[in-house]
Amino acid sequence: MNVEIREETTSVMAEYGRVSIAFMVESQLRVQPLDNGLKGWSLVEEIVEPPYLKDYDANKEEGPARWLSRDTSNWSVFSAFQGSTRLGGAVVAWNTAGVNMLEGRDDLACLWDIRIDPEYRRVGIGFELFAAVTEWVRAKGCRHLKVETQNINVPT
Repeated sequence: MNVEIREETTSVMAEYGRVSIAFMVESQLRVQPLDNGLKGWSLVEEIVEPPYLKDYDANKEEGPARWLSRDTSNWSVFSAFQGSTRLGGAVVAWNTAGVNMLEGRDDLACLWDIRIDPEYRRVGIGFELFAAVTEWVRAKGCRHLKVETQNINVPT
């Protein structure tokens, strides 16, 4: 698939937010300690019954439009396009007061959001977006990139 990754400013949040982040939750991961945690942990996949739709943007208190209520001057948006069609994107935050995930550090960035249109998932677009984000983070002099996920975000 021929995809172009473009770096954009946060002024595109409305368009960015039109890409659905929703997905069906059919399983979840459970942390299983090995030898009471002395030998580490494993992740055990468990089926969720009944499956349900998870849409982080359904709550109007959250989502891309709401993020603009904070200072996003040190944020960047990486968007995946095929021609003029927006297929997905990733938002990275850095050096922003009040963002707890950044711990007040300037050597740490966080992957704030990543989303791919459901029709184009599982073809490598997320990989390309993540690569663009990590390159940007390195260019800012960061030594760490924080990524948060949930136990219901299991690849299908």
